[in-house]
Amino acid sequence: MILECYPMLPRPPELVPGSPDRVWMDAFHNRHPYRCLPLSMANTTGWELLCPFSFTAEWNGGPQKEDITITPERPHPDIAKMIESHFTQGVLTFHAGYLFRTPPGWAVWATGAPNHVKDGIQALTGLVETDWLPFPFTMNWIFTRPGRVSFKKGEPFCFITLIEHRKLEAVQPVIRSIDSDPVFKGQFDAWNKQRGEFNRRLARRDPETVKEAWQRYYFKGELPDDTGPAPEGHVNKRRLNPVKFVP
Repeated sequence: MILECYPMLPRPPELVPGSPDRVWMDAFHNRHPYRCLPLSMANTTGWELLCPFSFTAEWNGGPQKEDITITPERPHPDIAKMIESHFTQGVLTFHAGYLFRTPPGWAVWATGAPNHVKDGIQALTGLVETDWLPFPFTMNWIFTRPGRVSFKKGEPFCFITLIEHRKLEAVQPVIRSIDSDPVFKGQFDAWNKQRGEFNRRLARRDPETVKEAWQRYYFKGELPDDTGPAPEGHVNKRRLNPVKFVP
């Protein structure tokens, strides 16, 4: 399966596999958030488009295009081609710099890098039918209040991943009692018991529990108390393919 990326600029943004690292996660004692496998996996399940230069954008709260001012850290030939106030109402627009093409039935989900937090501005999310679209999309951020924000060179301004979106329409959500599946219920009860006991020992500052610090069932892909085989498809690290240049 190939994701085709056609440059739309002489110097398109760098396109790289999603990074697992986040500044706010690093700031925790013992980098505790990295123990949350869903966070780390989300960070790396896609590719990042990186800012080729540093700049600030300031919104005065007005509704017009002119109410956003974009100031590069230093002059750059592509600033006007990549970033603008296009949609008004405090929306900052990035041009992705690529025209993407996916196989039939697959679409690009474009958003901000997962768990990459920016104060004062919020990434907007779009689902783009890149299996037929013959023109590029834009990546948009909306100011959450008047003020100034900065994007640094090398910071992700867009994160893309792929979704077989039509198949979602065949999914039927249902609500049923967990008691209807005795095996699944037994696995949940075993985990719930182990979790409660672990938290009580942790609250008592039990030395061995404090040393263990956290339970690793999910991270290791294991079920508690031997209630079933470990899932064969469990993944606790994702490294996507880097971009390959072809003639």
